[in-house]
Amino acid sequence: MSALDPLPVATASPKERVAYLDNARYWVMLLVVIGHSLTELVVMDSAKGVYTWIYLFHMPFFILISGYTARHYVGDFRQIRRIVSTLIVPYLLVETSLQLITKHYDDEPTHLMILSPQWLGWFLAALFIWRITTPIWRALKYPITTSIVISLLAGLIEIPNVLALPKVLALLPFWVIGLHMNRELFMRLGDWRIRIASVVVLAGSFTICQLNSHDWETQWLLWKARYSEEPFNVGPWEGMMTRGELLLVGALLTFATLSLIPRSRSITTVLGGRTFYCYLLHGFIVIWLDRQFDLWAKLEEHGAASVVGCIIAAVILANILMTKPVATVFRPLFEPRLTWLFREAEPPSVRVPASSLESPTPPPAAPPVKAP
Repeated sequence: MSALDPLPVATASPKERVAYLDNARYWVMLLVVIGHSLTELVVMDSAKGVYTWIYLFHMPFFILISGYTARHYVGDFRQIRRIVSTLIVPYLLVETSLQLITKHYDDEPTHLMILSPQWLGWFLAALFIWRITTPIWRALKYPITTSIVISLLAGLIEIPNVLALPKVLALLPFWVIGLHMNRELFMRLGDWRIRIASVVVLAGSFTICQLNSHDWETQWLLWKARYSEEPFNVGPWEGMMTRGELLLVGALLTFATLSLIPRSRSITTVLGGRTFYCYLLHGFIVIWLDRQFDLWAKLEEHGAASVVGCIIAAVILANILMTKPVATVFRPLFEPRLTWLFREAEPPSVRVPASSLESPTPPPAAPPVKAP
């Protein structure tokens, strides 16, 4: 194939959306928006407990689901085109916009660092790296073990924040686990005994966070700092043990939550199909309310009531951003068709088996045509 030949395209038609997965996306997106709405209030114990509980598993949950849905990635024409339109373009738009906004209000960053995501853009950058390396994780003999070792060792060395590499490597196990999940495993999580245990695990972990999180360092939950630097200042062994514990807790709470996700279609299924827009847009609203009105500093004096108010407001905001009008307005921006950028895909051709091409036996001659 020459450099100017059209690219091949996958023959499989796009799969129908699965209600269970969209329901899962809906609930985890609520956790994402609630977590971000509480970030400025973690100085209060009432907010820190909820924040810590959410951050223990909301991104592991999101990443595992994303890995599962990307398990068939092979790099065909349609998949490459979708990566550009739904990951690269939104990343450039969102990261550039957010950095310009924070520069306007805070004079930081002093210059644009487009390849060094400062906030929301990190997840888009991570999805890009994880997705294009998917064939590697599908081919390895011990992919999950390998990803865990990489995650633990990543905290030992200085890794530049290029495309959020520290977080990409630290959270890699959840992506790889998602790649190797299957429908049967998800269905098994729906067993009533597992669901009862999941309720106990989630309620117990929430209670523990409420009672003890005031002594915990929440920076561990951001998955990016080196073990030996501020604010950790711990040795290699303690650092790897702590990250290993967080991996186990994140996986446990993720599977507990997955077991409770409804399987049937509902309004959450419809809204869960539009979480992409909610994720990209809610950060702009949070930053605007904080920088323009100093909202969270004013809420802090109201104590626990402000925490409850933030949670309710975050749920309302998330649901609004997952509605159809929002998707209709922002789809051309965040999911552009880019027909001007891509060449046409080559229709799949029928290949002749190699064995027939190498066969030394010539094909049988056609029978002679008899005269009438």
